[in-house]
Amino acid sequence: MTGPREIEIVGDLSRLPTSASGARHLVWWGNIGFMLIEGTGFALAAAAYLYLMTQAPAWPPRGDALPGLLWSGLFTAGLLLSALPNLWVLRCARNKDVAGVRRGVLAMAVIGLILLVPRGFEFAHLGVPWHRDAYGSVIWLLLVLHTTHVITDWADTVVIGTWLFTHEVGDDQFADVEDNSNYWTFVVVCWLPVYVLIYWAPRAV
Repeated sequence: MTGPREIEIVGDLSRLPTSASGARHLVWWGNIGFMLIEGTGFALAAAAYLYLMTQAPAWPPRGDALPGLLWSGLFTAGLLLSALPNLWVLRCARNKDVAGVRRGVLAMAVIGLILLVPRGFEFAHLGVPWHRDAYGSVIWLLLVLHTTHVITDWADTVVIGTWLFTHEVGDDQFADVEDNSNYWTFVVVCWLPVYVLIYWAPRAV
């Protein structure tokens, strides 16, 4: 029998942090990848729109009304304004401000719910049903695609907010809030070219 082996210490990891935020967090990179994939989806839908527009003799086709500007304008203005409290929540998360994060996430949940009201009226004023022709199908596709992202982020915000008010807030929760804020910025930025395609491209041709 041999004697006990000596334990060799090759490194001391006790001083490493137990959590991370930003680019040092694996979930942050997952969120970036998620946005890249969904951004590709928006790009493909926009490419389909532009292809159909270049192939059509008139855009929108005869018999289709131009989409209304009132509710889309209200939604766009509200979405752009929502970027301000969203950036504030992001700063609170990075500063590990528990009270600020709780208030901010609650505010963003309310804002997201309010924005769904003008978005609902947008669908009613697109001027064409989704099944009438290619024009109707592609603008409904773009609007449904973006609405799905608004609802997804709103639901995520509600879940995070519920956790923040019912559990102890730690570094992982601050990282979740940061990722959620980054995703809302993605939702805001993606809407701008979609808004131009749906509401202003038909008026420019």
